[in-house]
Formats: sequence, structure tokens, C-alpha cells
Amino acid sequence: MRKLIACLWAGLIVVGPAWAQEGLLVQAARKQLVLSGYTRSRAVQTLACEVAGKVTQVNYDVGQTVGEKPFLEIDPTFVDFQIEQAQWTLDKLVVARARGASRLEYLQKEFKRVDTLHQGRVAPLSKLEGAAEELDQARLSVQTADVEIKALKTQLKELKERRRRHTVTAPAGWVIVQRRVEPGEIVAAGTSLAQAADFTQLVVPLFLSGEELAVLRQNETITVKVEGRPGRARINWVNPQFDERTRKLAVELVLVEHAGEVRGGLLTELILELDSQGLMLPKKAVVDRYDNPYVVLKDGRTVPIVILGESGEDLLIAGQAALAPGTVLKAAAASPATAR
Repeated sequence: MRKLIACLWAGLIVVGPAWAQEGLLVQAARKQLVLSGYTRSRAVQTLACEVAGKVTQVNYDVGQTVGEKPFLEIDPTFVDFQIEQAQWTLDKLVVARARGASRLEYLQKEFKRVDTLHQGRVAPLSKLEGAAEELDQARLSVQTADVEIKALKTQLKELKERRRRHTVTAPAGWVIVQRRVEPGEIVAAGTSLAQAADFTQLVVPLFLSGEELAVLRQNETITVKVEGRPGRARINWVNPQFDERTRKLAVELVLVEHAGEVRGGLLTELILELDSQGLMLPKKAVVDRYDNPYVVLKDGRTVPIVILGESGEDLLIAGQAALAPGTVLKAAAASPATAR
């Protein structure tokens, strides 16, 4: 009999009173906000031609990544002819300049010889003046050739630049997302031919309130979900001009870690935790009898509460003067918030 009583007494100590479990705390209320957006390319560039002509070759189609080749080439036949003619004229001028330099060198020697004879009273003054005139004309001829060579070199650079613009290029690694031209077409200068997009980094545009942006800025990188898969992002830029209707700011996130596809239109979700009015406390601390929920403090006092909502294992309640963040509660004996 004594052994039976001892066992029952030990059982009471283990089970204890209805409120034996402690360590349940009142917390400041928090709410979760799920923001979503869709990925897009970091930048888009319109490809246009700067010269008119016939398209001879298009090297990339929609969806292809740009490599070393240009996007397209325009027939450069006529500008090639001009470059060839300018090069021949330049070569001719270089030869003429060399001939003039040779004559100038000879006339300089001739002038010195005549000048020596004139000082020895062997050559008349008129011959010295004639030699000086020929020397001056030779110098001018060489200078004229130098100027013409510089002008023709500038013209040749211009022609080569025009020749370079017969190829329309796109940044390497970008993807062609629109194409509006086919080989054989005649295009005018300024015609929009295609669009290329930079998918090396995906961005997600969002619209946030000031409070949401402040929470987002607390960490350098942000945890997101891209099509349900975990990823990381960071703030790329924030537009300081707010929307007049929604009172929100345009924010762009850039994905820094992403294991899925690399394309636009991927659903990206961002979960933010914001401060909210009221308090949060565990469901297991709430007694709900006859629709009059209450909690029990550590000292045994009961405090009625008004339940506003729930989140997982916690309940959101209205503010209560007797409860403050950090208050220790006792666990309810019955199932949380269900006893009647």
C-alpha cells in the first residue's frame, strides 16, 4: 500500500498542476508580407544601322547568344572602292613628297655652291637669287605635299570608320530577343533592326513602402524564392521619386544566387517581417472557455485577451495593459484555444 501511494505521489509531481509548463513569452506582434515580382533582363539595347544599304548577312536569330561575330553586315562595296581609291592617291602623294624632298636636298646643296661662288665674286647676284627662289619653291612643294598627305589620311580614316559602321554589333554574351530584318533587305540609316538583352544578371522590379524598404535594407543580401527555389538577391537601385497614387517607391533587386533557368518571367517571392499593432503569444498559453479566451501569468493571475488572428503556432492579440513583451505565461491544460 505504501509503495502504491508513493508511486501515485511521484506521478502527481511529474504531471503537476495544469500550469506547470512555463517559459512561454509574450512578444511584440510581427506580420509577414509576401512581395512578388517577375524576373527580367538587366538591360535591353536596340540595334540600329547607321548607314543605308543592302543586308548581306544576319548572324543571329531570336534566342541566340551573341558571340564574336557582329549581328549583321551591310554591303560595303562602294565604300570599299572609295577606300581603295583614297589609298592609291595617298601612295601617289607619298611618292611625290619623296621626289620633292630629294629635289629640296639637291637645291640646298646647289644654293650653298652658288653662294660660295658669289662670295668669291665668281657667280653674279642674279644667279644666287635664282638658286634661293628655286630652294624656296622646293620647300613649299614639300610642305604642300605634307598637308595633302595629312588631309588624305584623315579622309581615309573617315572612310574606314564608315566601313566599320556597315557591321551592326551587339554586346558579347547578350541574347537577341527581337529581330526585324532578313538578308537581302534594303535598310535606311537609323532603321531599328533588332533588340538584344543582357540576361547575365536577372533583375526583379518591386514597389515598396518606406517601412518595407527600411526592413529590406537591414541586410546586404536578401533571401528570395525563384519559382519555388531558394535564391539570394541584393538591392540594385531605388528610385527616390515615389508614385503619387500608391505612395510607394520603385525598387529593383538583382539576383546574385539563382539555380534555375536564366530568363525573364520567373516568379520571385520576397518575405518581409514587419512590426504590427498588438502582441504575439503561443497558442499553448491560451485558454478558451466559452469563447472567453484568457492567459495565466506566472503569479497565477488571469488576463482576458482578444484574439485578432493567428500565424503558425502563435496568436495575434490586441494590446493589453497587463501584458508586455517578455511577460512569462503558463501553459494551458487544455488544447490551445479550443477548450470549451
